[in-house]
Amino acid sequence: MKRGTSILAIGILLGVSLTLNAGNRSAHEGQAGVAEQMDTTQQTLGSVKLSDEERADIFMARKSYDEAIDYYSRAIKSLEGSQQNKPQIAALWNKMGICYQQKMDYRQARDAYKRATRLNHLFAQPWNNIGTTFYLSHKAKKSIGYYRHAIKLGPNAAAFHLNLGMAYFARKKYEEASREYRTAILLDPDILKQRSNEGSAIETRHVNAKFYFYMAKVFASVGNTTEAVRYLEHAMEEGFNDRNRILKDPDFQKISKDPAFIALIKNPPVPIKE
Repeated sequence: MKRGTSILAIGILLGVSLTLNAGNRSAHEGQAGVAEQMDTTQQTLGSVKLSDEERADIFMARKSYDEAIDYYSRAIKSLEGSQQNKPQIAALWNKMGICYQQKMDYRQARDAYKRATRLNHLFAQPWNNIGTTFYLSHKAKKSIGYYRHAIKLGPNAAAFHLNLGMAYFARKKYEEASREYRTAILLDPDILKQRSNEGSAIETRHVNAKFYFYMAKVFASVGNTTEAVRYLEHAMEEGFNDRNRILKDPDFQKISKDPAFIALIKNPPVPIKE
């Protein structure tokens, strides 16, 4: 059984989205619901004086990515021609890249992110996001350099370290992955529990027993027994059964006297079958 964890594409400023509850609706009703949502959006935008960027942000939050891209393009055109506007234009290109990324058009997303980096080479977010487009294109090796560069520019961004850890894990570099996960958790203890308020969470493809085992080690190493036990339990459910390795591991020895850890070792869960 594969559970989801997240790799973050940083840059989205609005986290609100509207979803339709499909339930037992027919396809015709579903289409009518989308049309009604779009009509509501247009009414909302028409009743308030908003900038093109603000309109784009609303469309992006509502997952109307084509409309968002159109308004981000308008916002960019209105600012072009001034050196002072470069950082703002870079931020707009980054947002546009996220729209393309949500549409799974990774080539266009990379192009937008690269435009952002050319306008502001110290802007860490698009470097991270370029890495994410490669990761999602099954090119974890290529993503690593971009994540590392993002970290160089923004060393205290937990999401960058988490993403790099994911890429290392995909490359089976487990110690390097653990180091980055640990850094991410120390920077933001809740990084794996919540969506970033700056970005979108994208489910990774590399979750398995070994991933959960190493995540349990990371949490044990920073003294978070609750999460360590939770991830270790997931590892066991996925088939991890090397009891001696757990007991001899220096990280798990730090929590070896915790009642929850002792109970899990004494009564491990039955592996979940696909």
